[in-house]
Amino acid sequence: MYKKLKTLFKSGIVFFVVISAVAGYGIGFPVEESFSFLHFFAMVLGTTLISSGSLALNQIQEINRDKKMERTKNRPLVSGEMSRPMALGISCFNMIVGSLVLYWVNPITCYIGIFIIVLYNGLYTLHWKPKWMFAAVPGAVPGALPGVLGFSAVNNDILSPASVYLFLVMFLWQMPHFWTLAIRFKDDYARGEFPILPVVVGKDRTIYHISFYVFAYALLAIMAPFFVSYYFLYFLLMIPFALVVVYEFFKYAKSKEEKAWLPFFLWTNFSLLIFLYVPLADKWIRLYMDVFRYQ
Repeated sequence: MYKKLKTLFKSGIVFFVVISAVAGYGIGFPVEESFSFLHFFAMVLGTTLISSGSLALNQIQEINRDKKMERTKNRPLVSGEMSRPMALGISCFNMIVGSLVLYWVNPITCYIGIFIIVLYNGLYTLHWKPKWMFAAVPGAVPGALPGVLGFSAVNNDILSPASVYLFLVMFLWQMPHFWTLAIRFKDDYARGEFPILPVVVGKDRTIYHISFYVFAYALLAIMAPFFVSYYFLYFLLMIPFALVVVYEFFKYAKSKEEKAWLPFFLWTNFSLLIFLYVPLADKWIRLYMDVFRYQ
C-alpha cells in the first residue's frame, strides 16, 4: 500500500514542493521572532497534505490519458491496484485536512494553498493542458507558489521583493524543466493526446522557446541581490550556477545525441535548489556575522 500511495501522491514532486516551501519559510522569517518548531512542522505537514492530495486528484483526472502512455501505465489507478473512489477519498481528505492545518498556520497560507489547487486541478489539468501547446506557461503559476506559500506562513507581505523573487525563480525554472522533459517523452505525450509544445512544433522550435526562459532564469539569479539578502555564497554558488545553466543549455541545443537533454535537465534542477537556498543561507550567515562583529 505504501508503494501505491507513494506513486499516487507523486512523492518526488511533493518533496520538491515541500523543500521549496521550507526555503520560503526561512527567507520570510522575521529575524526578531523566536522560532516555533510546532508552527514550522504544521506548515510542512499542511503543504505535504495539500500537494499530495492535489497530485492524486490530477491522476484521477488524467486516468484515461495515462492508460495510453508508457511512462504512466503502472500508476495504481491505471493498473487497477487502486479504485477511483478510494483515490478520490484520499485526495479530498488530504486537501481538506491540509487546508485546515495551513489555516491554523496563517489564513493567507491556506488561501494560497487553495488557489494552487484551483489553478492546477481546475484550470491547468482540465482546460489548458489538454487543449493548448503553451499550457505550461500559465500552468507554471501554481507550480511557482510553494515558495510564496512558505513565505506567507511567517510573513504577510507576500508582495515584498523576496516573495516576488521566490515566485519568479520557480516560475521561470518550470518551462526549461518541463519542456526538456517533454522533448524526451514527446512520443509518449503524443500517445496520451496532449498537445504539448514539442508534439505540436517539434524539438528545435521548443528549444528556441526554452532559450527565453533559460536566459531570464539565469539573469534573475544574477540579479538576486535586488530582491533578497546576499553574502559570500551568492558569489561562490549562484553566479557560477547561473552561468553553468546557460552553458549546458547551449550544449544541449547544439547536440544531436539522444541523451544530451539529461545534463541540462539535471543542472537546471540542481540550480533551483541553489537559487532557493543560497539566499536563505546568506541571510542567516550575514545576520550571525553581524551579531558576532558587534559583540
